[in-house]
Amino acid sequence: MRFMVKVIWDVEKGNELARNGDLGKMAQSILDEIKPEAAYFVAEGGNRSAILFVNMEDASEIPAIAEPWFLAVNATVEFQPVMKMEDLLKAGASIEKAVKKFG
Repeated sequence: MRFMVKVIWDVEKGNELARNGDLGKMAQSILDEIKPEAAYFVAEGGNRSAILFVNMEDASEIPAIAEPWFLAVNATVEFQPVMKMEDLLKAGASIEKAVKKFG
């Protein structure tokens, strides 16, 4: 299943890494482990953040994605299931059923 993972870094820990010149190396190291489909870096609520798209076969994979961020930058990490267009099209029958029953 595909998830959007929002990683919001602790400001002070991010500042420390930036001052040491390790910010980019740290992020690259984690991404090399996680191997997301896509990774974007943004400011979320005034904090350094990353938006990642990952595919997981099992919920037991969550710690492998979250723990590096917790440990490296004291981050908060949120997981949100997402669909591609093909997934939405496959869901058509379920949507029609809900419309008939509740619509």
